[in-house]
Amino acid sequence: MTIAAALLAGALAAGWFVPGVLRRVDLRRRDPLPLIVAWLISMVGVVLTAAAGVLLLLTPGHGGVASLLTLVDQCWSAIQHGSPPRAEELASLLGLALLCAFAIRLVLVSFLGARRRSRARREHLSLLRLGARKETGPPDTWWLAHDRPLAFSMAGRPGVIVATEGLTRHLGDRAVTAVLTHEHAHLVGRHHLLIATADTLRTVLPFVPLFGQAPCALRELAELAADTVAARRCGPAAVRTALLKVSSHGAPSPSLAMAQEAVDLRLARLRFEPVTPGRLRRAISCGLAGMTAATLPVVTGLVLLLGVAAVICPLVLPWRV
Repeated sequence: MTIAAALLAGALAAGWFVPGVLRRVDLRRRDPLPLIVAWLISMVGVVLTAAAGVLLLLTPGHGGVASLLTLVDQCWSAIQHGSPPRAEELASLLGLALLCAFAIRLVLVSFLGARRRSRARREHLSLLRLGARKETGPPDTWWLAHDRPLAFSMAGRPGVIVATEGLTRHLGDRAVTAVLTHEHAHLVGRHHLLIATADTLRTVLPFVPLFGQAPCALRELAELAADTVAARRCGPAAVRTALLKVSSHGAPSPSLAMAQEAVDLRLARLRFEPVTPGRLRRAISCGLAGMTAATLPVVTGLVLLLGVAAVICPLVLPWRV
């Protein structure tokens, strides 16, 4: 029961404190992609670590698996003066019930969210077919006869970009290309799916700060990542011009619009003109971020376990002798 409790405590601690660590990263100078990986893998790691703790409660003989952990388990048992089997059975049943409830709610929320987004996409495409001019892609771009400069992307099969003719009236060619490149980057990076996944987990676990803050953070990071792609192709000046002139009003909620999130932060980042790392360096950074995020709940649980043992064992062992 000791190791299971450590895993559950580590998952809870990571879910509570990791958002503060990730939020302190200076997004004006950092590559957003490793941070996107860190947020996503952190959520997966917390869920899997908590599930492993619950499943370990259901496994016979889940005590220490090494001499050090056996000693910690003995110390913990001495403090408790022995844990009655009945208590362990009740804890196991409660954990199993919570795990099943989480799984069922996750499936239901995911299914209903996907159906809602699919229905909204069909409705928007139906309207576009009536009043927009289609430009064959990839991706397909639908042009609306509207003076307000606006552009957004919608995920699906296939993904589409919606833009108004006001873009070409109010922006130069490079800025228009920057806008379309930005929206294309959202589709290529599957940013809509990432944000939808975060929204689903927030609905299921709204009381855990990691899941509660993830959708907003991922929206900002997705926009920064798309800006990076557009700036690399068209230059930071074109992206700044687009951000200042493109409107976000009128974009449907499931979409990602050019000037919808964290505009001030993105303008500040474009002033720094950060250098995009090469593919190898970016792959290494993403790999390290993913491994750190995945193992952090387990490491945190073990640190908490050893910390408790270091404090309690010197007090208990003399009495056992």
